[in-house]
Amino acid sequence: MERQEIETITKLVLASLQEQSTDNTGFEVPVGVSNRHIHLSQKDVEILFGEGHVLTPKKELMGGQFACEECCTIVGLKLRAIENVRVLGPARSATQVEIAQTDARKLGITVPVRESGDIKGSAPIAIVGPKGAVYCKEGCIIAARHIHMSPADAKMAGLADGDYVSVAVDNERGTTFDKVKIRVDESFTLEMHIDTDEANAAEISTGNKVKIVRKA
Repeated sequence: MERQEIETITKLVLASLQEQSTDNTGFEVPVGVSNRHIHLSQKDVEILFGEGHVLTPKKELMGGQFACEECCTIVGLKLRAIENVRVLGPARSATQVEIAQTDARKLGITVPVRESGDIKGSAPIAIVGPKGAVYCKEGCIIAARHIHMSPADAKMAGLADGDYVSVAVDNERGTTFDKVKIRVDESFTLEMHIDTDEANAAEISTGNKVKIVRKA
């Protein structure tokens, strides 16, 4: 066998090994089902719960966030309301309400699917607390499905922040979720976040595992 042929075969083998080492298919991810919740600015915290009020941690979440003891009522068109919606802390720069499509229909509003924090031009919503009420001209979204990863998890999966993947649910429903965004940060633990509608449709719950089947 000539030297050139050997070099060509060697390159092909090395390329194949590299592709296998970064193969992200079959990588398992635990599910976290996200119920409707509210993020509040400090200004709105004080309007809803009283001057000088500080949110009270109830349960620690990833990324420095926490579920709060505080809950509010959210109100849509024609005064349709959903009570006891959990507030998440700490306070943010802008108020944001995250709901599922079923909630949107109950409230009588049209809500866009967005990444958390992308609220420009989103749906209006009113929030009622024990001390007052806030009307937001925008800020209500349906959160786009996504996977949180630490840098170590991302390296193992062969993925990077901002990548999109498809994820399969191996049960009787056999559901595949496309357009799942990868979000990488040192403060994240491995978890795929979907809303209650998506979880119910696929018959999965928090703690179940899904598999990444392809990268977009």
